[in-house]
Amino acid sequence: MTVLVVGASGATGSKLVEQLLMKEYEVKVIVRSPEKIPESWKTNENLQIISASILELSNTEMSAITSGCNAVVSCLGHNLTWKGVYGKPRRLVTDATKRLCDAIKSNNAQSPTKFVLMNTTGNRNSDLNETISFAEKCVVGLLRLVLPPHVDNEKAADYLRTQIGQNNKQIEWVVVRPDGLINDDKVSDYKIYPSPIRSAIFNAGKTSRINVGHFMANLVSNDGIWEKWKEQMPVIYNKSSLSKEA
Repeated sequence: MTVLVVGASGATGSKLVEQLLMKEYEVKVIVRSPEKIPESWKTNENLQIISASILELSNTEMSAITSGCNAVVSCLGHNLTWKGVYGKPRRLVTDATKRLCDAIKSNNAQSPTKFVLMNTTGNRNSDLNETISFAEKCVVGLLRLVLPPHVDNEKAADYLRTQIGQNNKQIEWVVVRPDGLINDDKVSDYKIYPSPIRSAIFNAGKTSRINVGHFMANLVSNDGIWEKWKEQMPVIYNKSSLSKEA
């Protein structure tokens, strides 16, 4: 299996790459700053490092990079700085998702390519008509006005839901929604739900980045897990952050 990871140098993307390399998969990564990646990656024969900005690659280059990939995983996000939140590109995640999907389709592969997008519990799945309180609606509405990355996450997921859609012959997708992200050194017990079981705004749970990487690696490697969550937006929580009833 060959997997392309974008956003691989980020806090969560790097955990995913480590999980994939542990499985001895062929991994391609697109990174803007190769100096940020671990030295061990640079000598790993199963890892191909592509130093570039995904939005600056040509269509031909994108097609070549995605060619032969069984899965593509986007862990892209905006840096939590003034420039990262309010500067360009404001639609980094959405535009990258569209470009990757266009590249996948241009290759006309004989079997569908798996596409995994890391997102957030603050983004509702409209396919399931997920309900939130009036207060949460007010906060989300404010986030849309003042935080461009939130809108970017919503539009990226909506593109997969509505433009790629269900039963696409070239692309199958899963949008993974972690709750409040934390750092941890080891994979711990976690649980997956179709929708949030707690308020992402007023009662957020915790999800370790390494657990997110572990789940996404299992999605692309385990056909049973993939079939269970295909064309859905599963929510992942650390088991330790949930009540006993959950």
